[in-house]
Amino acid sequence: MTKPGRKVWGWMFFDWASQPYLTLLLTFIFGPYFTSAIVDDSVRGQEYWGWMLAGVGVLVALLAPLLGSMADASGSRLRWVAGFSVVHAGAACSLWWALPGSPHVAWILVAFGAGLLAVEFSTIFTNAMLPGLGDRLQIGVISGSGWAFGYAGGLLALLLVLAFLAENDSGLTLIGAEPVLGLDPAMREGTRAVGPFTAIWYLAFMVPFFLWVREGPTVAGQGAVSGLVTTIRNLPRQRSLLAFLLSSMFYRDALSGLYAFGGIYAAGVLGWSIVDIGVFGTVSLVFGAIFSWLGGFADRRFGPARVIIFCIALLAFACAIILSTSREVVFFIPVAADSPLADRVFLACGCLIGAGGGILQAASRTMMVIQANPRRMTEAFGLYALSGKATAFLAPMLVAIATGVFDDQRIGAMPLILLFLAGILLMYMVDPEGYLGDRKDNS
Repeated sequence: MTKPGRKVWGWMFFDWASQPYLTLLLTFIFGPYFTSAIVDDSVRGQEYWGWMLAGVGVLVALLAPLLGSMADASGSRLRWVAGFSVVHAGAACSLWWALPGSPHVAWILVAFGAGLLAVEFSTIFTNAMLPGLGDRLQIGVISGSGWAFGYAGGLLALLLVLAFLAENDSGLTLIGAEPVLGLDPAMREGTRAVGPFTAIWYLAFMVPFFLWVREGPTVAGQGAVSGLVTTIRNLPRQRSLLAFLLSSMFYRDALSGLYAFGGIYAAGVLGWSIVDIGVFGTVSLVFGAIFSWLGGFADRRFGPARVIIFCIALLAFACAIILSTSREVVFFIPVAADSPLADRVFLACGCLIGAGGGILQAASRTMMVIQANPRRMTEAFGLYALSGKATAFLAPMLVAIATGVFDDQRIGAMPLILLFLAGILLMYMVDPEGYLGDRKDNS
């Protein structure tokens, strides 16, 4: 692959800018803080968090295809990204007012969910720009490099937060100092400041995106609603695309569940502090960045379909290990209460999840480009978002229900394995030739 130009770098800066909302707020810092300090009950907090994510998933499923179709009809992807950027930054800033023990739990969840929706919708439009960045052999490497760059941004942001903002139970950051700027550890101001920090990070690093990325000429076609209706009506005849969308519906739902509940699980089951979870996140992101980049070359060598199947199996294996591990048992074998083995096993699983999850998501972007009609690419990624969110309420809902019924966080996370297995089975029905293969079959 030739050296990436400014347009490719600008496109990759979206991953760099947006990753901290997922890394800092969803997974490693704010999510565990919500359950441990705002709700002050890890089981109930996980249940509330699950219902919030389920609601976000329903809204994405309902709106993503229509938004993508509207963007294809108008040729205004950049304007949509700009609009959602305002929501993204505003929602992140508002989390500063998420005080410990706050009675406004519902409003905090609404604010967080609005920002997460903005991230999801912006990603539809930026993913749809991928085909214009290179040819079919190049886009796998570009997608993997973009995901790796995003992980690197999330890693740097996490290190800065752990060193200077997020406090542990003793009121000190990872480097043993009090949070900067005189932030009060007793009121968890260091942890709450992660919201404004995420907003500033996003706005600053979206500048290269808006300066360097330009859209290609708009392809005339059907209107937004009529075009979407036609696409959905034709899906049964595009068997490969339909199989891939159904597969991704399950495996990306399970992966989102791992990301969303990983930090909460570690806090509730293993008793980890926010700083401990942050270290876990750091290691996971290092592996994610390295292997996402390497995965781009595996994508080019073996094709995205084989890469996706391998990564789903790897993630299901990691999930099974996690569910067999607690402070009292490792692989369901009893261990001493003060044994560090459970911590080490969970850390190793974090490495597997970081590596497998990064490669899987990058290869999935490539596969979607191959499967989609090039003339309706944003709409296709809207359907891709739909496939990732149509059952996105299912994993959090099942986790929430199972956690509430059994009053056990480990049992609550068990549905994720079944979703991964469903994704693998459906991937064997996907034609690696994608859109070209479907057209041959129907000619």
